[in-house]
Amino acid sequence: MTRILMVCLGNICRSPLAHGIMQSKLPGNHFYVDSAGTAAYHIGNAPDKRSIAVAKKHGLDISSQSARQFKVSDFDTFDFIYAMDQSNYNNIISLARNPNDIEKVRLFLEANTSIQNINMPDPYYGDESDFEYVYHLTDKTCSVITKGLNH
Repeated sequence: MTRILMVCLGNICRSPLAHGIMQSKLPGNHFYVDSAGTAAYHIGNAPDKRSIAVAKKHGLDISSQSARQFKVSDFDTFDFIYAMDQSNYNNIISLARNPNDIEKVRLFLEANTSIQNINMPDPYYGDESDFEYVYHLTDKTCSVITKGLNH
């Protein structure tokens, strides 16, 4: 089974959306998808209500997810670790124990060659349109990644 982890700062906006979208695109019997945050701000909380709303609008229910913090043992559990931006990437890499750990970590948007920015914008301080934008960018990038995983 291939295990994929999506990581943002608080695990309530970007990574829960990426978690839900990626999970919806992959067969559950061959893939396990989860999400985490690099900070401990929201441990145990459901995703942001705006992330839940935009996902629901597109037919996904992410309301049962619960925020957790990234931990060193995630390097052992997951095959691919996708950071939503450079800051999260740096935070994850700082916990790496060896080159194998580092090799598992990627910037999420690097997979999407149709865009220039490699940092997924954080919609937390924005409005619904920011969450909608992040949803579509995440959906498109998950599609690119799943094509590579299924071949």
